[in-house]
Amino acid sequence: MTTTPALSPRAMMSLLVNASKAMDVLETALDLGLLDALEPGPVVLGELADRFDVRPLRLYKFLDCLESLGFVERKETGDDITGASYRAVPGLRAAVLAVVGPGSIERDRDRYPWRRLHGRLAESLRGEVGMTDDDFAWPPKTDEQTAAFERSMAVGLGPVLEVFGQHAGRLWTGRQRFLDVGGGDGTLAARVLADAPQLRADVYNLPAVAPLVEQTRAGCVDPGRLGFVGGDFFAEPLPTGYDTIAFVRVLHDWPNEVSRMLVEKAYAALPPGGQLLICEEFRTPDRLAMQFFWSYFLIGVDTCVSRLREVSYYTGLLTGIGFERIEVLPGGWELVTARKPAG
Repeated sequence: MTTTPALSPRAMMSLLVNASKAMDVLETALDLGLLDALEPGPVVLGELADRFDVRPLRLYKFLDCLESLGFVERKETGDDITGASYRAVPGLRAAVLAVVGPGSIERDRDRYPWRRLHGRLAESLRGEVGMTDDDFAWPPKTDEQTAAFERSMAVGLGPVLEVFGQHAGRLWTGRQRFLDVGGGDGTLAARVLADAPQLRADVYNLPAVAPLVEQTRAGCVDPGRLGFVGGDFFAEPLPTGYDTIAFVRVLHDWPNEVSRMLVEKAYAALPPGGQLLICEEFRTPDRLAMQFFWSYFLIGVDTCVSRLREVSYYTGLLTGIGFERIEVLPGGWELVTARKPAG
């Protein structure tokens, strides 16, 4: 999606204080079908008003709201506002649907008790207010907390499924066994199996997650090829016998020394020529914006950072440990691939 030039701090503050109204405009534009008309544009205001049976002058102001957000481009060559033409920036409809639709990550995150911090951030920064283990424990301390966390993480898997599917032929040709470390409820592993008929996949996670994987297995394209291995990657080596190991949204939850320890365990577990995959939100302006909820919420949690790192951190880490043929594959989220030397 293209964007307008960065706004001044003063203009940005005006938009932020009116954020609920901006969302009303965007949801209305989606519901009316205006975004479908605007995105392929350009489309003239008079035609839009006729098509959607709305008053031109009111529509003009409605479109000003979208323009102020940087979501439409306008050309107005005369005084007759019905002749003004508009085009939405590419990807706007999909973005609005992702945020307000049934699979919205933002709506899922909103159920966390972030209001405990609202208006009390100064106290929280001083350590006087924070999340209790009943609010959010990290790492999860009970089976119920583990299961709830994994369900929540499955909601945000869209970009991961997309990039794994996009590069399926390259990732799985000649591969036989895949271990998804911390692989949640098995959604990613099940998707991978659909793209690679020869592959068997196991999710490696805390035993409390096993029932979630079993539920996913029931709907898998071939349930016999999806398994579960219970364990704790802090307490034991990673399982062997897999030619591909993945860390998906795992490493950013831990300090550098823990991330390095996990990647070293993967190196030890892989056979010569084995493949390591790393996929998570690497630090860019877009990803940092989409991470805003966790950055805010985790102010009240001292045991977790959700540390977005630049992709160069991971490529350097992999090189230092001994991996080779390191590549960053493009996608909604980038996918880092690396090979253990063949011998």
